[in-house]
Amino acid sequence: MDFIQNEIKEIKKLLLALNIKQKDILTIEEASEFLGLSTSRLYKMTSNKEIPHYKPGGKKIYLKRLELEHWITGSRVSTDDEYTLKIDHYLSKPLEH
Repeated sequence: MDFIQNEIKEIKKLLLALNIKQKDILTIEEASEFLGLSTSRLYKMTSNKEIPHYKPGGKKIYLKRLELEHWITGSRVSTDDEYTLKIDHYLSKPLEH
C-alpha cells in the first residue's frame, strides 16, 4: 500500500511540474516549486526586489516563468577554462601605444 501511495505522490509531483511548465504566469507557490526555493525565501526576494515580480492591486504576487528563466540564466558563472581562454586572448593582443 505504501508503494502505491508513493507512486501517487510522484505522479502528482510530475503533473504539478508539467502544469507549471505550461503556464506563463506563476503564483508565488508555483514559482517556489519551479525554482526549488521556499515561499518564504521568494517573499523575501520580492520584498528586497531581487527577483522580477508583479503585484496587481498591491497584494498578491505573480511571477512570469520566462522572466524567472532569464533571471536564472543571467546569473551564469564562467568555468575556469573560459577564464583561461579570456586571459590568453587578452594577453595575446598587441600593446597599444
